[in-house]
Amino acid sequence: MKGSLSRKVMSRELSPAERARYARHLILPQVGEEGQKRLRDGSILVIGAGGLGSPVLLYLAAAGIGRIGIVDDDNVDITNLQRQVIHATASIGQPKVASAVARIKQLNPEVEIVEYNLRLDVSNALEIIDGWNVVVDGTDNFATRYTINDACEILDVPWVFGSIHRFEGQISVFNYQGGPNYRDLFPTAPPPELAPNCAEAGVLGVLPGMVGTIQATEALKIILGVGEALSGKLMILDAITMNMRALSFEADPNRQPVKKMSKESIEAVCKSQIPKVVTPNDSMQITPNEFVNKKTNGWEPFLLDVRRQNEESIVSLPNTNLRIEHTSVPKRSSEIPNNRDIVVYCRVGGRSEVVRNWLIQSGWDHSRVWNLAGGVHLWADQIDSSVPKY
Repeated sequence: MKGSLSRKVMSRELSPAERARYARHLILPQVGEEGQKRLRDGSILVIGAGGLGSPVLLYLAAAGIGRIGIVDDDNVDITNLQRQVIHATASIGQPKVASAVARIKQLNPEVEIVEYNLRLDVSNALEIIDGWNVVVDGTDNFATRYTINDACEILDVPWVFGSIHRFEGQISVFNYQGGPNYRDLFPTAPPPELAPNCAEAGVLGVLPGMVGTIQATEALKIILGVGEALSGKLMILDAITMNMRALSFEADPNRQPVKKMSKESIEAVCKSQIPKVVTPNDSMQITPNEFVNKKTNGWEPFLLDVRRQNEESIVSLPNTNLRIEHTSVPKRSSEIPNNRDIVVYCRVGGRSEVVRNWLIQSGWDHSRVWNLAGGVHLWADQIDSSVPKY
């Protein structure tokens, strides 16, 4: 098992500076000098430098993990700063990897950092993950999690899972010492309307910190070889009630082991999660620019807002005819006309795409129902910069 450093660590003694920095570790019986050497000789790959990755990276660096990898292809945006505490206002526009590296170096300049300014996928996962003791998941989509899982199963590397949704967090450890993995717990991904990402559903800013510190704890325990890992257990944290509970699960004896990376295999389990690709020639999609141009020429579609009520209070597009939260559309469908053109919108286009597809499946004319591509966000970019991007 690559994640458990079971052999006695044969490395140089701790320096006086290291003894001072890690003094509170050294007095812990479960850590001590040998344990601190394990941390220094350990390597952890963190995939995602966002909400979850922020606390994970900071605490792993502070703890003295000798080698940390960071995988992310995104840039820092002002909307990230409410929860992604490794980044600063001055970092807006910078690659998240570069921003995270700068902060880690301020915290602990002795840590070796490996930068991967790219997106993890089936084509590169094995190469990137190979050689690390532990992987920590800081991603926000199912396809990447299945990719992490499959690569870790093939390479025999344990990984620490974390997810956040509004006020709830989940944590588990997969592929650890023969224990179950992600596919045992989640054989298939849920549809997007049941598992929206943070951009669509929102998240309490401190929740990633709560979940991320637990993830960091699990990773450190694996490197140290102490305690009981969350293998075969899904910890669920409810920040509203401040209750935590653990659900036990086992490996599926009928599941076939993953032997090779397969894009088709991941697409199969994520079939319900894969959004329709937006292309300029797709008549099911209409950009804000196209929408306004058609309106200028006399077009009068029915504009349907499928966001929540609290989002409507932030901003509403001009001449919106009706707002129905996307989950309530089936029971209120009688309020939506079926004899005129309809344009459906939400914050960034995900929920409105789901509603648009439901309307078509329920009998609305597919040639008369559009999804507003990019939603309110793209409207702010193309039409009115004063519209808030919340």
